[in-house]
Amino acid sequence: MAYKIIAILIMIAFYGVYYIKLFSQRKQGIQTNLLGKGKEGFLKTIEISLKIVTFIVPIVELISIFMNTYIHLAGIRALGCILGILGVGVFVVSVLTMRDSWRAGVPNDEKTELVTSGIYAYSRNPAFLGFDLIYLSILFMFFNWGLFIITVSAIVMLHLQIVHVEEDFLIKTFGEEYWDYRKKVCRYIGRKR
Repeated sequence: MAYKIIAILIMIAFYGVYYIKLFSQRKQGIQTNLLGKGKEGFLKTIEISLKIVTFIVPIVELISIFMNTYIHLAGIRALGCILGILGVGVFVVSVLTMRDSWRAGVPNDEKTELVTSGIYAYSRNPAFLGFDLIYLSILFMFFNWGLFIITVSAIVMLHLQIVHVEEDFLIKTFGEEYWDYRKKVCRYIGRKR
């Protein structure tokens, strides 16, 4: 029962922050959810697939939590708790650090600020890292094959979004400034020498 409560609290914190940020920016006239908008071909496929899979993930997570599916390996569920708490923390700090430059997807017609300080000095994509940690957290606490497949799909789609959409956008928008930043900070975690 404790793992169910922890998992639900992790999901409430994570999705709560996500939707509070989305709605607060909408009230300011900032369009935050840009996935699939203004894109064509492969990029549109990536973003629409990402939108679909990230919509399905919490549904499968909740089903897994309420069915209480898990594997009996010592420490795996505890590791899931740690990853979830860490993931929420990373996500919250990344959203706060990004301020009004935060988006789900990339804007085609507006320029946001390139944020390289705070948590972004140690990860070029801490919000995505937070997503991944939370997805893995629930998987480790409530493992089943359906959840495994949707979790891996979501992590792969988030990675494709970074590599084929976000990074290309940042290179086009910020040029040398982004290249310099990219030389110093790893995609997910760590600084380069």
